[in-house]
Amino acid sequence: MTTIIDGKKIAQDLRNSLKLEIDNLRSSAGKVPGLAVVQVGNVAASSVYVKAKTKSAKEVGIEVIDHHIGEETTEKELLELVNKLNNQENVNGILVQLPLPKHINEQIILDSIHPDKDADGFHPLNVGRLSIASNNDENLLIPCTPYGCLLMLKGLGVNLGGMNAVVVGRSNIVGKPMAQLLIKESCTVTVAHSRTKNLPKLCKEADILVAAVGRPEMVKGEWVKEGAIVIDVGINRVEMQIDGETKNKLIGDVDYKEAEKLALAITPVPGGVGPMTIACLLRNTTIAFKNSNKI
Repeated sequence: MTTIIDGKKIAQDLRNSLKLEIDNLRSSAGKVPGLAVVQVGNVAASSVYVKAKTKSAKEVGIEVIDHHIGEETTEKELLELVNKLNNQENVNGILVQLPLPKHINEQIILDSIHPDKDADGFHPLNVGRLSIASNNDENLLIPCTPYGCLLMLKGLGVNLGGMNAVVVGRSNIVGKPMAQLLIKESCTVTVAHSRTKNLPKLCKEADILVAAVGRPEMVKGEWVKEGAIVIDVGINRVEMQIDGETKNKLIGDVDYKEAEKLALAITPVPGGVGPMTIACLLRNTTIAFKNSNKI
């Protein structure tokens, strides 16, 4: 019988663990982790994400330092704010919500965040640290979505060593760091993408199949090997006819209905990878706090 990997429950368990740890830090160190959240403009989706991240952070005891600034903010002004936060003692993690307005270079802003306060784990120095680490070190600041995927895989209690893993997607945010994490678990890893030749055949050989390509139901059910573990990172909002009405529905990069019939375990969309991303952001902020205080 196929196991449906419950990202909501695993994320809640991680948040509960972090809350307990932060309560202990408050008692022992007399202070708690601080997360600065920077939002530029009023993109509706960004506001939803920021609200969810802020709510979750406060629930586990992280102090949130909110900076919601106008769309007209210049790149220079945003760099000045980030630099101020880099030097602010009660800020351990900095999150700049993407996307930024078109007149601001996102990479320049992300690179300006101090690596030790990089809550997203995107800074080139942290990417390099992950690349050369011999294992998935608990003190590393790791990109949140792939680390959440790894926690879900390890939660299955299956020995990942020696497994053939295929990651469909080569982004800096998910695909590449996901491959690095799986290599450190002693998987044999192939990174594929939308232009890979014989992609269905390649996927069919995977013991672990991670879909992070950003295309609705691109990975078909027949691409999945019987007994494979399927992690669907995709979150695609599509219009569908439901009971004669046009409604928006969230679907993944995998044809869930068909893939579920073959998979040993699979993540649903929604309710799979999504909740893990926020929980791992809180984890990174707590790790940054402990690193800065040498705890």
